[in-house]
Amino acid sequence: MSYAMSGALQAALYDALIADETLGGLVGAQIYDAIPTGALPETYVSLGREQARDASDQTGDGALHTVEVLVITTQPGFAGAKAVAAAVSDALHDADLALARGRLVFLRFQRAEARRIERNSTREIRMRFRARVEDR
Repeated sequence: MSYAMSGALQAALYDALIADETLGGLVGAQIYDAIPTGALPETYVSLGREQARDASDQTGDGALHTVEVLVITTQPGFAGAKAVAAAVSDALHDADLALARGRLVFLRFQRAEARRIERNSTREIRMRFRARVEDR
């Protein structure tokens, strides 16, 4: 197994989200790798948890990463958050991202969960993507 491409994958995901015009039209630059302290915008996107497992084979090292992208909003209802989540999905599903190390074999949407948090005043959509990387 190789976890060595994790940083490169995270950077490529972040760069893809920042560069997406549709997503930018919805949240501007409010896309975070690390959520800042202080007052937060009404709606933002954040990279979330990651899990990785071995996917090496006879041709080389590799890993299967499960990564989360979160859409958080204090807007009433889920319509705005779902529009942002759709833009995230469009930007990442089957994206051909260049990694600083290794190669992305595939990146696919896996599932999402929409829920109310913080005494129902905030809405969160937690999206999960699966990425296969090879160190070649």
